[in-house]
Amino acid sequence: GMAISKTAEKIQHLIKPAVENLGYELWGIEYFPQAKTAVLRIYIDAENGINVDDCARTSHQVSGILDVEDPIAGEYNLEVSSPGLDRPLFNLQHFIKYQGSYVKLKLNVAIDGRKNFLGKIENVANEEIILHVEGQTYNLPYSYIAKANLDWGDKERP
Repeated sequence: GMAISKTAEKIQHLIKPAVENLGYELWGIEYFPQAKTAVLRIYIDAENGINVDDCARTSHQVSGILDVEDPIAGEYNLEVSSPGLDRPLFNLQHFIKYQGSYVKLKLNVAIDGRKNFLGKIENVANEEIILHVEGQTYNLPYSYIAKANLDWGDKERP
């Protein structure tokens, strides 16, 4: 599922209070370990949106914490950004928040022979995302979801 790696979990735990003290919501973290330089991407959000200054302030704070705590072995690049319109969804609360919106899902277990879905979140119940896809309804277990992003490209579709 969208199980966050141990490293990402540790980082999230370390930086969440600092991000919230700055007045932002820590939307989520993506950590990509790589042979040479790892990538740590941090998504922050705020009611009035996020600008470059917000990202810079957060980056500065987070770098300071990570320098001290050193949860990442080796080199890494830190990227701080707003989740944007096609924001990734990182947890069940995110799906609940965007009920009624279109979402693009990638599963790690095929359902009806497919792993990619684009549809409208009808409901979230019993750890399942009830997704409406072109006249059909799928109950997708949250644990099957590898990746999820909002998709506004099709919002005009009934």
